[in-house]
Amino acid sequence: MSLALSTFASAKEASVALNEGGAHYLGGGTLVVRAVNEGDIAITGYVRTTDPALTKIDVSGQRARIGASATMASIARCLELETIWRAAKAVGGPAIRNMATVGGNLFAPAPYGDFTVALLALGATVHCADADLSIDDFLADRDNSSGRGIVTAVSFDIPAADSFRFLKVSRVKPKGVSVLSIATIIDTDAQGVVANARIGLGCMADRPIRARAAEAALKGQPLTKDGIAQAVAVIGEGTDPITDPIASGWYRGEVLPVHFSRLLLS
Repeated sequence: MSLALSTFASAKEASVALNEGGAHYLGGGTLVVRAVNEGDIAITGYVRTTDPALTKIDVSGQRARIGASATMASIARCLELETIWRAAKAVGGPAIRNMATVGGNLFAPAPYGDFTVALLALGATVHCADADLSIDDFLADRDNSSGRGIVTAVSFDIPAADSFRFLKVSRVKPKGVSVLSIATIIDTDAQGVVANARIGLGCMADRPIRARAAEAALKGQPLTKDGIAQAVAVIGEGTDPITDPIASGWYRGEVLPVHFSRLLLS
């Protein structure tokens, strides 16, 4: 089967081409090319853009904007983004990180999408050709591109080193597929009490989700074993862990509180 490759100079032109149906956007290709190779006949062609803005990483003050075509490897080389390197380096091995893009990771089905778990905890904004969305809204409706166009970039406030935490659990180190992943942004006051918390979970649904019950339970509590006990007790609330060859949904649900507790107390 032959596939047409259409290249456009701008994200808006590529978005229009995708609206005609059949073709899929080609970024790094780690997901869509694999789908074609595995026989997905619903994909009839590729659309790509050479817009240089999509590969840029801009850091201004404490705000970062990463183009959708920026790779995990390029993020891991950006000194201003050192606090989130751990999340970028969690995506595959070196060869995958040289191809895997931020935009592609946003659409990766579980058990993939570890970097998106971090973006969810960071409260990122997803910039599209025709609209900007919070990452919460984007993920809730990510399979529907109507009215927003292709993803062009993400932006977020760069976290302080002591407020961002990320953990990927896998059976094969260092580049195995996720059993689960957790990312947190936790701000504490001068007394060490949690003022605000955002928690992203991977593999606990078909896409990254927030652990809202645990976020609420952490507020006003110190990061001690007793202080986090209620948050650990409810971390699985609202989740529907996936079952795949890596782990069952039951197993993921059982080990989530263990790893969440270790992450908070680390």
